[in-house]
Amino acid sequence: MSKQREELEHRLKLRNIKLSDYEDIREIMVSIYRNQGGAWTKQELKNQIKAFPEGQICIEDNGKVIAAALSIIVDYAKFGDNHTYDQITGFGKFDTHDDEGDTLYGTDVFVHSDYRGMRLGRRLYDARKELCENLNLRSIIAGGRIPGYSKYADEMTPRKYIDLVKNREIFDPVLSFQLANEFHVRKVITKYLPEDTDSRAYATLLEWINIYYEKEEKLIGNKKSIVRLGLVQWKMRRFSNVDDLMQQVEFFVDTVSGYKSDFCLLPEFFNAPMLAEFNDMDASEAIRNLADYTDEIVSRMSDLAVSYNVNIIAGSMPEYDGKKLRNVSYLCRRDGTQDKQYKLHITPDEAAYWGLQGGNGINVFDTDAGRIGILICYDVEFPELGRILAEQEMDILFVPFWTDTKNAFLRVNTCAKARAIENECYVAITGSVGNLPKVENMDIQYSQSAIFSPSDFSFPHDAIVAQASENAETTIVADVDLDLLTKQRKAGSVRNLEQRRLDLYSIQWKQKK
Repeated sequence: MSKQREELEHRLKLRNIKLSDYEDIREIMVSIYRNQGGAWTKQELKNQIKAFPEGQICIEDNGKVIAAALSIIVDYAKFGDNHTYDQITGFGKFDTHDDEGDTLYGTDVFVHSDYRGMRLGRRLYDARKELCENLNLRSIIAGGRIPGYSKYADEMTPRKYIDLVKNREIFDPVLSFQLANEFHVRKVITKYLPEDTDSRAYATLLEWINIYYEKEEKLIGNKKSIVRLGLVQWKMRRFSNVDDLMQQVEFFVDTVSGYKSDFCLLPEFFNAPMLAEFNDMDASEAIRNLADYTDEIVSRMSDLAVSYNVNIIAGSMPEYDGKKLRNVSYLCRRDGTQDKQYKLHITPDEAAYWGLQGGNGINVFDTDAGRIGILICYDVEFPELGRILAEQEMDILFVPFWTDTKNAFLRVNTCAKARAIENECYVAITGSVGNLPKVENMDIQYSQSAIFSPSDFSFPHDAIVAQASENAETTIVADVDLDLLTKQRKAGSVRNLEQRRLDLYSIQWKQKK
């Protein structure tokens, strides 16, 4: 990884606030609320942490707090709908917090101005919802500012303004965001924050209902059981530059993120259309020129992963260091970190046309949604690799592929399903469709993306969780249950991993990583 990329790399971490974070928090609040009272004092933050440490959540980037959400638990019936901000927070002392209360009350959410557009507010709201569910609270309630109202106060009532924001006729920087995050307006309240002149002292009383109320408690941050996979069956089309390519990538990332996917998988060599720019060169020279774009694409992919809150397996792209040309897949996590996996086995065609060489290492990667492995196309046809990953407790194997004909596709498809059954894991595969005239060695495509599982009573009988239509640009979004893998490995009808005859055979990785 280049020094420049290391310097620009985000390292986001969602955690609870500590008192030592005060100066970072104060800096953000002063810049945002300079006309609404400024920042909490250090003593007020100390009181809030002491009252309810689990409810004070922040996001840090490389050790610096850049966004935060603060909350308390209240017995809401004691306050009712006509409360003010000072009343429900105990004038900043937070002595209104009640561990036996039924409602999570949001006291504040703010994001550093340098990090706007990265959807960190949405991430904080999702963390609050998770906390509400895991503490078995009835709902989240908050008083919401309507700062855009000052522009319309002379021509309409607050209620009319709110209705127009709901209908997307008007955009309000606070209310529009809250509505998009599944909050509904219970009523309009007056004198909620008297110093809020932009809202003319009005506020919306907002509520998010916990539909899992009274279900079994869980603590925030546990390993996910249900993981949502988003697969992009990509159509090869001409792109004039990297901006055009990334616009199409962002469309699909946005699409699967909109369904709250934990992962987005792109195909092998999804950036191949840009080879058309080098049509006057022979194939080996052209792909080395294509590799010049890889660093920029990876950087922008990482930004998308953070911004859309989804872990991206960035298909694969060529990498050339002046000596070796290799095929690499990047994992761009939604916390801003990255890892990569090289393709190990090179097909005769790839070696002859391009001079590709295989990598020398294989890894299981930890993510916030399970342990994953990546095998690029041909690699999935070597069962030893899947077994080595399974021995490192891999949950999901991602296989970006590129195949030109149906028989080539069926090799990948059949072997991927076998890897799922024999290693008791999920396997997600996706490729590209369409044609690229005048792009040598990449001219035709064949794909049918799919998600495979073990084959037992807890899983689909044919081991297919989901499958796309053949040769059509589309996406697959489907849930997989990681807890079922644990059940399968311990109590399945057959147990391929547990019942191996290690007294007779084993697989050994010889190359030092």
